Amino acid sequence: MRPYILAETNWKALKKEKIELAVLPWAATEAHNYHLPYGTDIYEADAVAAASGKIAWEKGAKVMILPTIPFGVNTGQADIYLDMNLNPSTQLAIIKDLTSVLHRQGIPKLLILNSHGGNDFKTILREIGLQFPDMFFSTCNWFQALDKTQYFDHMGDHADEMETSLIMHLHSHLVGPLAETGDGAEKKSKVKALREGWAWAERKWSMVTEDTGIGNPKASSKEKGERFFKDVTEKVAQLMIDLEKLDITDRYE
Repeated sequence: MRPYILAETNWKALKKEKIELAVLPWAATEAHNYHLPYGTDIYEADAVAAASGKIAWEKGAKVMILPTIPFGVNTGQADIYLDMNLNPSTQLAIIKDLTSVLHRQGIPKLLILNSHGGNDFKTILREIGLQFPDMFFSTCNWFQALDKTQYFDHMGDHADEMETSLIMHLHSHLVGPLAETGDGAEKKSKVKALREGWAWAERKWSMVTEDTGIGNPKASSKEKGERFFKDVTEKVAQLMIDLEKLDITDRYE
């Protein structure tokens, strides 16, 4: 039993515990090129949250890792077979309900640990924050916590070298042969401002990539994934520790 994992701990262990920070991992269920499972984001969220939570807990931080939400915003992938979608309004309803539980039970802080690029919780947390002004809300994208160029040869943002290496490290039996992967080639928008990044429009996934991947996974390895996982979980753990210690009535310097 890991006492910082809600799904594993029990009433006896929690009865007298005082949790300061709840962590909600949020993932997605979607195609990841030809070689990675639909649950890639879920496996990553579970592992990053648990490993980071372990480090934080062992350093005295009263954190609790909630079960991962397995579905995310996949509105741009509506025509990709069995890519599962939750609308942002549904996410808002889920977060509001869970926040009500935390608030009622005196847990003052919530961190959403995001594991999917299509999720964006900023506007949701702005709205929730008005409804629960005595609580503290934050979100992070663990996959943006480190400079990936220091770990991997080829950049991407979906079923790329980073994700493939991570799943090789975490669940190697779920990774198909690299020789059979697509190359993850990405078509760019014809609109200059969208290419430059200062304007935004949702990507129509089936128009952008032929294999559902973005980023070449061919140079992936278990060793690269292990090194990245160690460093990223240490950094996320420090975020958890810092949030757990934060005095939310005196949070700036």
